[in-house]
Amino acid sequence: MAGQVAVIGAGLMGSGIAQVAAAAGWRVTLRDLTPEATERGLAGIRASLEKFASKGKISADDAEATLARITTTTDLDAAAPADLVVEAVFEKLELKQEVFKTLDGICKPGAVLATNTSAIPITQIAAVTDRPESVVGTHFFSPVPLMSLCELVRGLKTSDATLATARDFAEEIGKTCVVVNRDVAGFATTRLICALVMEAVSLVDNGVISAEDLDTACKLGFGHAMGPLATTDLTGLDVLLHATRNIHTDTGDAKFFPPELLARMVAAGDFGRKTGKGFYDYGS
Repeated sequence: MAGQVAVIGAGLMGSGIAQVAAAAGWRVTLRDLTPEATERGLAGIRASLEKFASKGKISADDAEATLARITTTTDLDAAAPADLVVEAVFEKLELKQEVFKTLDGICKPGAVLATNTSAIPITQIAAVTDRPESVVGTHFFSPVPLMSLCELVRGLKTSDATLATARDFAEEIGKTCVVVNRDVAGFATTRLICALVMEAVSLVDNGVISAEDLDTACKLGFGHAMGPLATTDLTGLDVLLHATRNIHTDTGDAKFFPPELLARMVAAGDFGRKTGKGFYDYGS
C-alpha cells in the first residue's frame, strides 16, 4: 500500500508518525509553520533512528533510507499529491478546522484526511469540509515509534472505505488498531486515561497519597507499564488538561472536571517532561 503521506505538524506526535511511515516505505512530506519547527522535528527523527541503530534494532542503512524518504516544508500546498494526510497540530478545534478547511481545497479527490486528535469529535472537524466521508480519526500513541496502538475513530459520515484505508495504513506502519464507532469527546482511550488521571490528581491534591506511591500502586497493583501521573508528565499536563476540559464541556460529567492542582501546575508552566517539571522533577 505504501504511497505518499503528508503529516501536518512536526512536533512530537507528527514527527513520530512521519518516522514510522517513512520506515515502512512511505514517502513523507512533513509540514510545519517554520523551517525551525520542521528542522526540530527532523532532528528528533534522526536521534530516534540513531538510537534504534545503536541498539541493533535497525541498520545504519535503514536509518538513512528512512530519513531520505522524508521531505520537510512550510507550504501546506505540498499536501496536494498525498494519498493520505495526517494532521497532528495542537488540540484546538478551531485550529484543526482551519487546517482541514484548507486541506479540503488542496488535496486530490479520494485522499483520506486523518486527524491525530485524542479528544475532539471527528464530526466537528469534518463538518468544515465538503468531503466528511473522507475524514477519520487516527489517534496514535506517544512515543509513536515505540507504542503499538492506534485508535481509529469514525465521524458521523466517515465511510467504510475511508476507515479501511486508515486501518491499512496504520497496520502497514506496525500498529494494532481498535475502532471507536461513535466519536464522543475523548473517544475510548482518552476518556479512560482522563478519568484515571483526574482521580489520581485529586488523591494527591488532597494529601491522600504521594504521586510516587500512587504510580507504584497502579504499576504493581494493576499491571500498568507506567503510572498515571508519570504518563501525564510524558504526555504533557497542558495536553491532558485541555483534553479533559474538552470532554467535560461536551459531557457535563463531573468526573472530568480538572482538579485545582492540575490547573495550577499548568498555569505555572509545569507541563511535565517537556518543561523539566511536572509531578516529577526532570532537572539535571
